[in-house]
Amino acid sequence: MVDFKFIFDFGSPKTYLVYKLLPGIEKRTNIKAEFVPVLLGGIFKSTNNVSPIESFKTVPAKGKYDDLDTARFVKKHNIAFNFNSNFPINTLNLMRGAIYAQENEIFDKYVEVIFKSMWVDNKKMDDLEVIQSVLLENGLPVKEIFEGTQDQKIKDKLVKNTSEAVEKGVFGAPSLLVNNELFFGKETLQDVEELLVKEAG
Repeated sequence: MVDFKFIFDFGSPKTYLVYKLLPGIEKRTNIKAEFVPVLLGGIFKSTNNVSPIESFKTVPAKGKYDDLDTARFVKKHNIAFNFNSNFPINTLNLMRGAIYAQENEIFDKYVEVIFKSMWVDNKKMDDLEVIQSVLLENGLPVKEIFEGTQDQKIKDKLVKNTSEAVEKGVFGAPSLLVNNELFFGKETLQDVEELLVKEAG
């Protein structure tokens, strides 16, 4: 059995793009990805990494190219995408919510709703009132999710996921693991798919 993990944080635009292409990979390989919610800020801190936005400040040409590359990717794969004008967004509550959703059988819908709100609808998703409104509009249990984000077991699980990802060599997002072999970034998706097919044998 192939162990296929998708390490994600809603705050990463490239992670959203990979998320949109995962269903196709799963269908073609007949292998489902296990979604692992992490806190990207915690990964950066543990690995002495910085966000791409920070690195672009010192090399502006890098930022311009990244915008061009993203635009090409979005057009090629016909993905609905709007860079969030509120970026960067603190995703702590959203990621705790993902852990809660995962443990309460509302995960797929929660992930779809949050990613869309963040990277299509341009919502300020670190504003609790905005989050509440988004969840309510999409029929998700607002009270239960908000209470879940304050549950110590939920908090601890997010910390554990984050630290375990770092132990496996993860330094940023999007990251994918195929039988613990690490792939980083949207550019590696073809390699991921090829290895999945090979490992499934």
